[in-house]
Amino acid sequence: MDKVKILVVEDEVIIADNLCDTLDKLNYETLEPAINYTEALEIISGETPDIAILDIELGGRKTGIDLAIEIKKNYDFPFIFLTSNADAVTLEKAKKVNPSGYLVKPFTKEELYTSIEIALHNYSEKINKKTASNLVVKNALFIKEKGVFLKINFNDILYLKSEHVYTELVLKSDITQVIRVSLNNIIDKLNSDFVRVHRSYIINTNYLTQIDKTSLKVKNSIIPIGDKYKNNFFKRINIV
Repeated sequence: MDKVKILVVEDEVIIADNLCDTLDKLNYETLEPAINYTEALEIISGETPDIAILDIELGGRKTGIDLAIEIKKNYDFPFIFLTSNADAVTLEKAKKVNPSGYLVKPFTKEELYTSIEIALHNYSEKINKKTASNLVVKNALFIKEKGVFLKINFNDILYLKSEHVYTELVLKSDITQVIRVSLNNIIDKLNSDFVRVHRSYIINTNYLTQIDKTSLKVKNSIIPIGDKYKNNFFKRINIV
């Protein structure tokens, strides 16, 4: 289970470091901060963040708004603008790229936290991938726990088990995460590695180790196969 990963793009190094320290204290993961447009794109291309905080007034020819345009065009994650200038002209420029949030310096720790959480929530609504208090972005589920979003990569999930209105996510770390959403609602949010094998089970085929007539083995767990799902399941795997 991973923390939400945040990229800070700020040309004042001291401010960037202080902001990253605050984010760490709020239980987020921060990437190495970038001071300009070029550095930011290098970081994004190597390790795409879950959300970015972009200073509008960056040093150099390209601004934070230019970076936001590039993110919207070629990447898929939300961003919050950061500025010490709240004049009408700057606001109009910022509004044209539809940021997920807007912070004016100086701001408090609470304002920063609120902006990030609202940005994540609103972004999930925008892309129509929200399920209860959980959301899906880039091959991961974001589970809301104790007021923050925690990221669970699809690759960390062994299988999902239905428990009435809840779903258990059984992870390869032997941790079980419970979320209030049905299997029917979550299956369309998963990638092609996942297949439903029973009315109460969805498995990650990457961890499938054994197949029997009435059951499967996923890592060390025995999962039943429902008659309704057998044909689709066997079409998804290679049998020689």
